Amino acid sequence: MQPKFNMTQRENIFLAKRNIVDYIWKSANLEGIGVTYPDTQTIYDGIAVSGYTIDEINAINDLKHAWQYVLENINLELDLDFIKHTHMLLGKFTVINAGFLRRDEVRIGGTNRIPDLPEEKNIRDKINAVMEKNGISEIERALDMTLLLMRMQLFYDGNKRLAMLIGNKIMIQNGQGIITVKQEDNRAFYKLLIAYYETGKTDEIKRFLYDNCIDGMVFNR
Repeated sequence: MQPKFNMTQRENIFLAKRNIVDYIWKSANLEGIGVTYPDTQTIYDGIAVSGYTIDEINAINDLKHAWQYVLENINLELDLDFIKHTHMLLGKFTVINAGFLRRDEVRIGGTNRIPDLPEEKNIRDKINAVMEKNGISEIERALDMTLLLMRMQLFYDGNKRLAMLIGNKIMIQNGQGIITVKQEDNRAFYKLLIAYYETGKTDEIKRFLYDNCIDGMVFNR
């Protein structure tokens, strides 16, 4: 997969900060957190909004803090410890045992597949395998990591939000843009995601993400 954008890390961080509310809004809606864009902006700005549950408001604030952590530590090594800490921030007030690998069976809506219980050494090996894989572009590495984390379901909840944020760490660090699923693509994305959960085959969903879900900017230098 060839790069779609050729940004510097600084330019990509600028893009992320410029559109961060949009990315948070889309990520929240992807997991069924039905907050409007204007209200996402208001919550992000620290202003009280009526008409939402405490969990919905906390989910936006947790995403805000997780994004801030990733952007402030964009060059830290990406390993399981970084992933755990990011999830702890992402689910601090909304996910049971945020930041800790789940110890119980979970089920995924739309499929009968039950993910294996996370085993720390196995997870570290899989993460390292993606990070150390030769002969792939950084955009493909980011998509591979995103899909790996989605399918493993390491935590009790928030796995899609986490996976996309971790994928975006790789994207931003290497000036490749932002992975973000537009509202109008949610249905198609979920159809492919369920097929991926069941088969483990990444080709179709990875191509869909590459073709439809990469945001970026062209900077005149």
